[in-house]
Amino acid sequence: MENNDNPYVEKVSFKNLRRLYIFALLTIALTVLLSQLIIQYNLNSQLSDSRIINSSGKQRFLSQKLTKEILILNFVTKTEDNTPQINKINKIIDLWKSNQYALENGNDSLGFPKEKSKEISNLYKSINPNFNTILKIATQFLNNKQMNINDDENQELVHTILVNSAIFLDKMDKIVGQYDKEALQKVRFQSETEYAILIFTLLVLLLEFLFIFRPTNKKVEMLFASLLSSEKKALKLARDTEIISEIKENSVKELKSLNYAMENTLLYCRVAPDGSMIHMGEKFSKLLQYNPFLNDKIFSHALTPIEKEQIVIERIFIEKQRMGWHGELNITGRNGNSIWLDLSMVPVTIKKDESELLIICFDITERKNAEKEVERLNIENIDDKINQQKVISSKIVENQENEQNRIAKEIHDGIGQMLTGLKFSLESINLEDKEKSAQKIEYLKILALDIIKGVRTATFNLMPPELSDHGIVSALGKLALELSKLTGKNVLFYNKTDFNFRLDSLIEVNIYRLTQEAINNAIKYANSTHIIVQLSHSDKLLSITIDDNGKGFDIDKAEKKRNSESGMGLLFMKERIQYINGRVFINSIPDEGTRITFNIPIE
Repeated sequence: MENNDNPYVEKVSFKNLRRLYIFALLTIALTVLLSQLIIQYNLNSQLSDSRIINSSGKQRFLSQKLTKEILILNFVTKTEDNTPQINKINKIIDLWKSNQYALENGNDSLGFPKEKSKEISNLYKSINPNFNTILKIATQFLNNKQMNINDDENQELVHTILVNSAIFLDKMDKIVGQYDKEALQKVRFQSETEYAILIFTLLVLLLEFLFIFRPTNKKVEMLFASLLSSEKKALKLARDTEIISEIKENSVKELKSLNYAMENTLLYCRVAPDGSMIHMGEKFSKLLQYNPFLNDKIFSHALTPIEKEQIVIERIFIEKQRMGWHGELNITGRNGNSIWLDLSMVPVTIKKDESELLIICFDITERKNAEKEVERLNIENIDDKINQQKVISSKIVENQENEQNRIAKEIHDGIGQMLTGLKFSLESINLEDKEKSAQKIEYLKILALDIIKGVRTATFNLMPPELSDHGIVSALGKLALELSKLTGKNVLFYNKTDFNFRLDSLIEVNIYRLTQEAINNAIKYANSTHIIVQLSHSDKLLSITIDDNGKGFDIDKAEKKRNSESGMGLLFMKERIQYINGRVFINSIPDEGTRITFNIPIE
């Protein structure tokens, strides 16, 4: 009979127990390590699945965006401005195509596997004809748009794109669904694996308990384990109770805060399926002046007292209450004011057989009124511009008539009379009276010089020969010199940067006329005695500045008086300078003088 009190036997037994204990710990450690490796592998696989699902969703979005941009290009964008839109669509096509190839064939940089299940491979084969058709038709459509041809063919191409896009979206939904299904299967497999590892671990622990701890001190272990277990359960129960109580208290506070915020900030109400009001927020009630104790509790009647508007709202409610609805409504309030609402109708399931509708609105009345005001101002601005162009045209014709009359009067009153005097003087010369003949000949020489001067002045006012022969610098110098002689004013010209280039004849004529108009205004209206014309230039800009010491004027008042001579003069200057892509800057101080600067691009 075996002696259990033998120290040697107890020592051997203790060593065996220690070996078994170490073996059990190693087994548990290996089990935990194995479970972590499997879990990490499955997580990495699921991470790849999530990327693929996100990319598949992005592919649906790109397909819809491509269709939308093609519709915009075909029906909205003007032909002469379609290049940016075509470039934008080409970028979308490139991204869409590369994403599709990465999903189908795999991509290491994006983490997309090359190997796929048979179902997904078949789905990609099924979607490829629609994908290739959209690419081909879209490319043909863009080529037509770039060449501005085949409008009728473009309509057919757009229709083909729409049809294939709908099929593409449907099949892509199936692909996404299959990816999701396979991802779910992986999660289930991971869960089953973890349960198996857990069962194996528990089995090892059970064996350890049965063959290691129990033989050592079964009663003490059971008592100690019971006490520890009871203590842990009590502590866990206390912690759980405290956490639940705190969560409940916080939830109540959050619900109260949310309810207060909804009542005072949101326009919302809850409506039963039969159209009766369940509850309406305080702010919504104030906006509609609705009193649930006095007014009808039908939803359409709560929104507006107008019967026609109630019928429209009821029709929308009946037709859209199952699927929901979003749109803008124009209703009449109880005070007669027009109210615009951005209304969303959302079906909400409370219980299995109980549902209601959540109505959320935004007051967009101010925005709508602002849009109407902008539209009104645009119409007024267009009318104002049309009237302004009519005034400009009439003034141009009037100025042309005045200029022609002035030239005719100068020729008739000046040159014509002097020529008549010259004729009579020539006829009255008596060659036999040499002394009187010599006097008349001297007089005729002076008269001929005056005639020549008058002819030069008239032709100078029309078009100085210096402008066509020598350019703008010579013409402006001659203009300053002649006006100084004719008016007795000090008109000076400075070429500050030694500009000596020729410009386009149209630009030179407009620069000359602008400078001539500015000098004439300074002489005629400002009573100036000193006028300085300065020309300077850079690589890209020619600048002409006219300074005078006249009486100046109020620029704002002059611009407001568009029908006055001064107001039209400023307007003509701006119209003429814009004609050559230039800009005019006018600075004037009453009783001190005026500075006018013309900047003209010379690239």
